[in-house]
Amino acid sequence: MNIFYEESGQFKVATVIQKTDSTYQADTQHGKRTKIKANNVFVEFDISMESFLTQAQAEAAEIDTDLLWEVCGEDEFSAAAIAEEYYGHAPKSIELAATLIALYAAPMYFYKKGKGVFKAATEEVLKQALASIERKKQQEAQVDSWVESLKNNELPEAIAADLKTILHMPDKQTLTYKAFTKAADALKLSPLALAQKTGGVGSFPQYLRDGFEMKHFPRGIGFADLPAPHLDHLPKADVQAFSIDDDCTTEVDDAISLVDLGSGAKRIGIHIAAPALAVEPGSTIEKVIMNRLSTVYFPGDKITMLPDNWISAFSLDSGSHCPTVSIYFDVDADFNVSEPSCKIEIVSVTENLRIQAIEPHFNAEIGLDTEGEAMFAHHKDLIWLHEFAISRLKARNKYDPTRPPQYDYSIELAENGTVDVARRLRGSPIDTLVSEVMILANSTWAKMLHDNSLPGLFRVQPNGKVRMSTKAEPHVGMGVQHYGWFTSPLRRAADYINQKQLISLIDPEAKPLFQNNDADLFAALRDFDSAYCAYADFQRDMEYYWSLVYLQQQGIRELNATLLKDDLVRINGLPMVARVTGIPFDALPRSPLLLAITEVDPDKQFIALNYLKTVAPELTEKAAEENASS
Repeated sequence: MNIFYEESGQFKVATVIQKTDSTYQADTQHGKRTKIKANNVFVEFDISMESFLTQAQAEAAEIDTDLLWEVCGEDEFSAAAIAEEYYGHAPKSIELAATLIALYAAPMYFYKKGKGVFKAATEEVLKQALASIERKKQQEAQVDSWVESLKNNELPEAIAADLKTILHMPDKQTLTYKAFTKAADALKLSPLALAQKTGGVGSFPQYLRDGFEMKHFPRGIGFADLPAPHLDHLPKADVQAFSIDDDCTTEVDDAISLVDLGSGAKRIGIHIAAPALAVEPGSTIEKVIMNRLSTVYFPGDKITMLPDNWISAFSLDSGSHCPTVSIYFDVDADFNVSEPSCKIEIVSVTENLRIQAIEPHFNAEIGLDTEGEAMFAHHKDLIWLHEFAISRLKARNKYDPTRPPQYDYSIELAENGTVDVARRLRGSPIDTLVSEVMILANSTWAKMLHDNSLPGLFRVQPNGKVRMSTKAEPHVGMGVQHYGWFTSPLRRAADYINQKQLISLIDPEAKPLFQNNDADLFAALRDFDSAYCAYADFQRDMEYYWSLVYLQQQGIRELNATLLKDDLVRINGLPMVARVTGIPFDALPRSPLLLAITEVDPDKQFIALNYLKTVAPELTEKAAEENASS
């Protein structure tokens, strides 16, 4: 005797060895001895197991599921009862088995209530279930169609629209994601490689930028229409100011004026663009500032914190008359500095000096002689300002004329696709005079906030690492007691916040944006610090990519580097840090090394470097200079 039974949702057959009231001892089709509960057995039969199961499955395939559902009624029913209703006679063993198979195969039509007991789904529920099945079939067909297109190097419009999300912030339940990853798996490609192959991603820098914008600018980098104000009611300063910036600077935040007081004395004015004068607390433009938090810089482009029309309204461009927050110091012939005087005023900007244009005439070797011929506008002023800057360095105990030269390197992209590396001497005369003037303004204004018990966003370093704080503390690295960022309010939210606080001390009618222990200020500090670090990381990622492209374009096979720690080095002549194989375990930090490049793949952000030898420091500097000038 054989039996037809159910086990774990599957129908099986077996040959009975022994039977009791509650169990069967039986051998399965595959010869395995097993114990089967009696209430799991539906049919006993005496033909061969294979024949019975084959006939039952064939009969089940012929059953009309819709008709079966129609005849079962609303009440619970047994398989035997519905089989008799369907066939019109007491079911034979194969017919009963076929009915059970059909009932189990249609769970949307029939709900299992117990062993061999079922209940039909209601008409409304059945319609919804069938519609869901049809919809799923259509979706599967759509996914398959998209997959075929992707395999043929075609990018379907729907996938193109979702591609940034698919690559950077995927919703794994979407059909476009399922199709894209299915095609990538079939082609044995990474999602990025498939996007590049189908034209969805034009370049790796685009991929990096898309990911960055998806995370930090989910609503896009465009601006709403925000009309810029005109502040022409302010008093006009009786000075002529000039700025000193890089060629590519479009947000001119700061300018300097110099007035001769006679007897070797000068009055220096430091003038900072003042968008905070026009920003109302809680306004749309303030929300933009607090959302963006900083301008984002990277090779070849930038994402500004403020809309272009606001930048134009407040940038200290040549020929403009701009609202500023100004601070003045009288400086005697010995460079002693008076108490400051602060004003909110309109300043006339007569010149935007560009570093690339003036540095050939004003550097450590030439251009610092007061008796020489002026080679550009304000040349003589810059000579005095450099002498003043040296005195300020000495006052901060930061002057070290014996310090070995250090260089900063930046990536420049030519229109023809060539990558260039620009090298600038760190601490050049121009850098020194600009930084010292701004440090003077920043530290003085930070002290003003501190002395008046106003919070702000300060840069502090009482010991250890530099960090942000809402209260002023010493900055030992700079040698000042108070320091904050005030001089770039067109580019940084921290400077905007500090400018708002500062204006409340200069203008009796203005109110500070924040008071002490304001939770919103702590939140602003956290958000700014996080965004500023994330933006810097993105800039480094982009510089790293273009540095790899530069190495590839130049065919460079060996590099000089400086060991930072363990296997981490800073490449001389490029703004990049990398890891190296084979550095001796006893190599000391700051050791100059010669490295071999064994592989470069910009699109994978990968470079393989092997240690060759330790070299003399002067050779490292020479190689870095040759790298940057090649």
